[in-house]
Amino acid sequence: MSVTLPSVLVVDDEPRSVEVMARVLREEFDVHVASGPAAATEALENHWIQAVFCDQRMPGTTGVEFLTTVRGRWPDIVRIIVTGYTDPEDMIEAINAAGIYQYITKPWHPDQLLLAARNATQLFAMQREYERLSLELKLAPPVAEGRLLRQRGRVQDSYHFNSIIRTPESVLNETCRQAAKVSVFDIPVLIQGETGTGKELMARAMHYAGHRADGPFVAVNCGAIPDELLESELFGHKKGAFTGAYANRRGLVEEADGGTLLLDEIGDISPAFQVKLLRFLQEGEFRALGANETRRADVRVLAATHRDLKAEVRAGRFREDLYFRLAAMVLTIPPLRERPGDVRVLANHLLDDACLRHGRHVRGFAAETTAALMQYSWPGNVRELQNEVLRMLVLAEHEILGPELLSPAVRNPAGGGPDVSCPAVDGADDIPATGPLQQRMDMLEARILMETIVRCGWNKSRTARELGLSRVGLRAKLDRYGIVPDAEKQTIQ
Repeated sequence: MSVTLPSVLVVDDEPRSVEVMARVLREEFDVHVASGPAAATEALENHWIQAVFCDQRMPGTTGVEFLTTVRGRWPDIVRIIVTGYTDPEDMIEAINAAGIYQYITKPWHPDQLLLAARNATQLFAMQREYERLSLELKLAPPVAEGRLLRQRGRVQDSYHFNSIIRTPESVLNETCRQAAKVSVFDIPVLIQGETGTGKELMARAMHYAGHRADGPFVAVNCGAIPDELLESELFGHKKGAFTGAYANRRGLVEEADGGTLLLDEIGDISPAFQVKLLRFLQEGEFRALGANETRRADVRVLAATHRDLKAEVRAGRFREDLYFRLAAMVLTIPPLRERPGDVRVLANHLLDDACLRHGRHVRGFAAETTAALMQYSWPGNVRELQNEVLRMLVLAEHEILGPELLSPAVRNPAGGGPDVSCPAVDGADDIPATGPLQQRMDMLEARILMETIVRCGWNKSRTARELGLSRVGLRAKLDRYGIVPDAEKQTIQ
């Protein structure tokens, strides 16, 4: 694709001077030349000129006189005088009458000329951008409102309950049905589920399905922040309230005013902070760190946790009164291992998303790959599945993602390792902590060879490249350690 260069015009009655200037400027610009005002005016009328370099002394007129005319007809064009004369009165006249941007004296240096042209064309572009922004500013209220409504509509569509990927028979359907019902009621809801099941996604869907959809949705991970910082994060602080508090700061509770506040990992907060949070939930009031006055905020509170909060209450680690303030209704998101049918549609959705994000194109998963994905227990749930799909896409060399691209744990969950015979490591779950150094090094090398060749689908060329070996060297090591595939399941390439 060709790139359009900025256009400049060189005006001088001396052919040699025009030729030299044009040759220098053509390195970076589309250069037009003229031997006098008449030819220059014609060029300006027929081309998109951004800057004019004009000689001061020309027969019948001066550069200042010509550029004064240019200023009247094409005020956006940047005007530059080039001259061998340095009369101060001429310079003042040029600046006042013609609005000259720069005054270049002869003899000039090529770098000086190029720098002037770069700056001039950049100034022209900035002027045009300013004019565009000024025009948009006049139209801002209706345009901005339209854009905001369209963007809000896209966000609501993205976080609708129907956008939570699942099959028509999924056990997650009942949770979504209950969540949709409770969304229209302004009551606190506790969302429980293992890490990676999509608790925040469910909370966002509830927010955009309720009457607070036009308000903000603010999420904070309570388990990742120490007590003092969490209090400041939620309720804000005054300048000087603690070391590092250099200015007043609004808390997330105020940011969420009129909308929804998600307290993620609520089960991880300390008993001391539980008391402070309970007061806010009971009274709707809070006090910023270092402040004397209390303030109010109208927020709907949703909470999420991977813990069993009832068990935490029984163990005395979580306040019972706080639990009932948070859990007017409890929603439980089932883990991925309890909905294997969802794994297939989720994996396809995650693959499409990863392809779009990373500019790759594949047709999908092989049948064996899909079967392996559905049989795995996914302790990390959707987040682990997302990482597995991304890993396969990165390693893929073909349009169909075969089972050889799966990580060992997913490909062979029962054995916990590759389906391969290797006498050097058979019967050993780990490298021994004691024994001869050479023996332990051999076992480590054999394990690396075994895992790499299985990951590469027994493609010896790819395995050799990854390990930095020749095919002959790789074959010798495989023979040495007796690494061979299961003859009934694999064929060595």
